[in-house]
Formats: sequence, structure tokens, C-alpha cells
Amino acid sequence: MKTLTEQEVTIFLKENLKDWTFENNTIYKDFKFKTFVEAFSFMTAIAPEAEKMNHHPDWSNSYNKVHISLTNHEAGGVTQLDFKLAEIIDLIYSRK
Repeated sequence: MKTLTEQEVTIFLKENLKDWTFENNTIYKDFKFKTFVEAFSFMTAIAPEAEKMNHHPDWSNSYNKVHISLTNHEAGGVTQLDFKLAEIIDLIYSRK
């Protein structure tokens, strides 16, 4: 899968993904919830979608916060697969 250039990533984020940041060949976003259970449920909802895509986020959870980083380790940078998963993640978050 083709790794995208910094310019391609920046443009896509600006036009399509709200509040995602690009740095060090990774796109990332922080999500905040009212409770730990809501944060953990969010991660649980993402897991089967990521598994279907065979593309797994790097993430962490601390109480009511979830940090998600996406990059394609095999390609060595951000690809369309990262954008697709980010869109799914945002959709799941919008349903909270």
C-alpha cells in the first residue's frame, strides 16, 4: 500500500477528518468521555472494525480519555487505510 506524502496527509486531514493531527508519520487524536466505562466501550466498539480491516490502532486509555494513533507499520507511514479507520473511529465516536 502506498505511503502518502506529508502534503497529501495534511490536505486530507484538513478536508475530511476533524481534530486529527499528523506528526512523525502518524495521525492521532484524543477522545474524552464522561466515564471510564464510556471510554472503554468506545475502544470495544472500534476493535471489531479494526480486526475486519486487519489494521489495528496504537492506543491508550487513562480513565475517561482515549488516545489513538494510526500508521501503517508495513508501509512505513500513513496510507488510505489509516484514513478509512479514522473515519470509522469518528463515526463510532459521533454515536456516543
